[in-house]
Amino acid sequence: MQLAKPKKSHIKESPTDRVFLFFIYLALMIALIVVLYPLIYIISASLSEPNAVNSGRMWLFPVDVTFEGYQTIFENDSIWRGYYNTIIYTAVGTFVNLAVTLPAGYVLSRKDFLFKNFFTKMMVVTMFISGGMIPSYILVQDLGISNTLWALILPGAASLYNIVVTRTFIQTTIPVELEEAAIMDGASDFKRFTSIILPLSKPIIAVMALFYGVGHWNGWFGALLYIDDRSKYPLQMILREILVLQDMSSSQLATVTANMAHFIYSQQQLAAIIKYGVMIVATLPIILIYPFLQKYFVKGVMIGSIKG
Repeated sequence: MQLAKPKKSHIKESPTDRVFLFFIYLALMIALIVVLYPLIYIISASLSEPNAVNSGRMWLFPVDVTFEGYQTIFENDSIWRGYYNTIIYTAVGTFVNLAVTLPAGYVLSRKDFLFKNFFTKMMVVTMFISGGMIPSYILVQDLGISNTLWALILPGAASLYNIVVTRTFIQTTIPVELEEAAIMDGASDFKRFTSIILPLSKPIIAVMALFYGVGHWNGWFGALLYIDDRSKYPLQMILREILVLQDMSSSQLATVTANMAHFIYSQQQLAAIIKYGVMIVATLPIILIYPFLQKYFVKGVMIGSIKG
């Protein structure tokens, strides 16, 4: 027995539709070029001889291919130390963020929470008013957590936007009847949260882990403020040092001694060789992980736009 073939659509596109589609495809092509060109340029620059990049001879594909930059990166202890620190900061920071955001979103999603509106309004205030950089720095110093990983994690332990997205997900996705049945069976609040809410919240957990994880991985300003020990620098701070050193002008070199100028010049050349390679090494983990979490990322954005 043969299955009937599906009938072809007889809907014809009007000239207006064709013109509209042409501009849509044109806009998408331009957006693709705008996004891909910097990526291709950085990859090509990391494989090219620095003078070819600085002189403008390399504008798209590699010129005078060399792997000296990557060889130097893999032999540089500071970069590997920064990599290790960043992995620790990202893992611990993301865990702390989830440990604060998920319970907060769950509590605010419950209609029977007595002070729900009050706490929500107080939290919203923090989106518009903050203590500022100097008070935050003084607070970290007074707490005795400066020059530790907690200085990079605790000040940003939660994001109100992420709490709202989590609350909306729980409200719109997890039926209240499940909790009511658990209450009748004698389950406590903690038991309901761990046995019902968390297992059914895997999509939003993945979204929050992605949001917070990318923020920790790319973070450097907190380390600039609170970390003095270079051995505790995250990878992005190492990259910042390389970029700042490579951008020092010749006029600055003239103000130092000859030996110091020679040392700085040699470090500039080294920075020029590894600058683009470090960019690739620093962003590669996020680029590899993102495709697996993309569907959750899109879902998280949609959740936040459905209901406040």
